Amino acid sequence: MGQTFFDTSEVYAIGSNEELVGEALAPVRNQVKIATKFGWDIQDGKCIGLDSRPETIRKAVDASLKRLRTDHIDLYYQHRVDPKVPIEEVAGTVAGLIKEGKVLHFGLSEASVNTVRKAHAVCPVTAVQSEYSMWYREPEKGMLELCKGLGIGFVPFSPLGKGFLTGTVKKDATFADNDIRHSIPRFMEQENMEHNQALAEAVRQFAVEHRLAPAQVALAWLLHQKPFIVPIPGTKSETRLQENMSAAYVELTDADYKKLDEILKEHTVIGARYSEATESMTDRS
Repeated sequence: MGQTFFDTSEVYAIGSNEELVGEALAPVRNQVKIATKFGWDIQDGKCIGLDSRPETIRKAVDASLKRLRTDHIDLYYQHRVDPKVPIEEVAGTVAGLIKEGKVLHFGLSEASVNTVRKAHAVCPVTAVQSEYSMWYREPEKGMLELCKGLGIGFVPFSPLGKGFLTGTVKKDATFADNDIRHSIPRFMEQENMEHNQALAEAVRQFAVEHRLAPAQVALAWLLHQKPFIVPIPGTKSETRLQENMSAAYVELTDADYKKLDEILKEHTVIGARYSEATESMTDRS
């Protein structure tokens, strides 16, 4: 279907996802771009915290290359900013990996504007990955303008609000212990779920009126915000994959986008997007 950009991390299933991606893409490696991430302290098959020391990064890249069955990583993100290691040191280490040919481009995930500036001064940052969608718009407070000014791509994860914007998550939904939403206040606190349903319903109604799926509307809205935005919706279904990818061809008028902006102004979103423990690992410096 033309999908050429794949995103994974050393921490997803503690390496197993990289192995899966590597096996799947090996036959078409020269036709795709693979992004993966470093920055974790992984011991005995468990992630116990952050670690972006240079020696850990160098060990991590070699392990990722092996699991991905490739001799280079197209885009290598620091998955979370490690407050114990200066970002300039991290950027310098990745710059070294780029010189060696193991990495082609440097990225940052969940980094602050200040951190991106510091890193970019040492090693050009190709992409910043952070959550961004119709129900989480924090990147509009400076990050998108910074990316525009520095020529950095922006990669929104959870562009469908972890499924919420598809209209399939009802107010009485329950989530399994191994579902990330099980620990997120926006999903686990009843008041938040009931309040936020109004936004999901408004998006669903707009989609019905335009003969689209809610996911197509949410992704089209994201793509419309800036030309350098490349969202990475995840799915377990081929049907949903086709639906998500077709969002790139959705044509809405200026009046339609104005209507969507009015919907967003009218329907506020409440509740934290992360648990306190997870939020503590996002960079706000």
